[in-house]
Amino acid sequence: MDTTLFTTPQEAPTFFHCNQQSSDHAAAMDMQINNNNNNNQSHTSTSRSSDSTDHQLPSHASGKWASRLLNECARAISDKDSTKIHHLLWMLNELASPYGDCDQKLASYFLQALFCKATDSGQRCHKTLSSVAEKSNSFDSARKLILKFQDVSPWMNFGHVASNGAILEALEGDTKLHIIDISNNLCTQWPTLLEALATRNDETPHLKLTVVVIASTVSSVMKEVGQRMEKFARLMGVPFEFNVISGLNHLGELTKERLGVQEDEAIAVNCIGALRRVEVEERAAVIRIFQSLRPRVVTVVEEEADFSSSKDDFVKCFEECLRFYTLYFEMLEESFPPTSNDRLMLERECSRSIVRVLACDDHENSDQGECERRERGRQWCDRLKEAFSPSGFSDDVVDDVKALLKRYRAGWALVPPQGGDDHESSGIYLTWKEVPVVWASAWKPSQVLV
Repeated sequence: MDTTLFTTPQEAPTFFHCNQQSSDHAAAMDMQINNNNNNNQSHTSTSRSSDSTDHQLPSHASGKWASRLLNECARAISDKDSTKIHHLLWMLNELASPYGDCDQKLASYFLQALFCKATDSGQRCHKTLSSVAEKSNSFDSARKLILKFQDVSPWMNFGHVASNGAILEALEGDTKLHIIDISNNLCTQWPTLLEALATRNDETPHLKLTVVVIASTVSSVMKEVGQRMEKFARLMGVPFEFNVISGLNHLGELTKERLGVQEDEAIAVNCIGALRRVEVEERAAVIRIFQSLRPRVVTVVEEEADFSSSKDDFVKCFEECLRFYTLYFEMLEESFPPTSNDRLMLERECSRSIVRVLACDDHENSDQGECERRERGRQWCDRLKEAFSPSGFSDDVVDDVKALLKRYRAGWALVPPQGGDDHESSGIYLTWKEVPVVWASAWKPSQVLV
């Protein structure tokens, strides 16, 4: 998942006190929302009295109540039906719990975003969540959480292995390498690449790693990250230089000079969850900046969700956001033990992204590096093909990724994109139970530099 969020969690500001309820209560809520749907197929607003919660159903009837109740609340907010909004938020508060089952957890975290949307308090809430994360951030806690997540799920490692393979192949034979890393993964991607460089048959190359920090919660720990990377490089016998660029207002401020790019260096640009943090209107300009660096390869890894095309339609955006995080929460539920504190930390840290997507205006008081307008692989292909050509992954790299997935529980798979157009269907997908969740791709410069 997004490692910008991998910090020591604190309790997020809460606007309701959430209690875990009985399954009979959940069943009653589920019956009411089903009745609402039957009476409101066209999304027209209707208000219902809270005494309708007196209906009782057997516990086995509860089912997947959270998505139906949450979607109904989102529609009420879109319709500006204040009576229905108040009632549905109350219902959610009665059922939600960050310590319950998957439905109760989803209700808890999305309740906060819905309340912020309904009360126009998203910016304030998001700033509070960001401040708490930054103040509580520590290298050890963040590193341990990332490593534990990588141990139980290939969500992050999938992109790391694919990108490292493409970079090593593109830079093979060069003696001065410069990787520009735009991600928030605390450099957990690079030890395996350093090991591979140390075992090359030819001369061990000099590696310059320039990390572009795009979140304040990560910049505070980069000094220790750099020291550990330098120590590991010495251990591997790889000549190594580590640089950090922080304090950017946006990625559009990057230049060759600021990045320290030299003419005799072989350049690779590595973007892990980075492009979605660029404002939608600025993405083409950032891609052109990458093109101006004349890289040998650009690797792009993004989570497979679309919070961009529906940003002006709250209901559609909410449905996509809920779909994506439901997959993520269910994956965590099956990957971690029920009482895992690590799982709870990962779930809690999603709250900032959910609030950012659903309750914050992109252009009002926009915080540095906090855009959350994800796009699907096909959409990124349309943008990237304007400056680059798809490089694809070799059979060796694909085999490495498949070998990685064998280390994890059943349910994970690698699939190629569907479709005949190379530009629109480049890259590979990580799927969880046959649903694409992460997209990885590699790109090479086009023949003509624009």
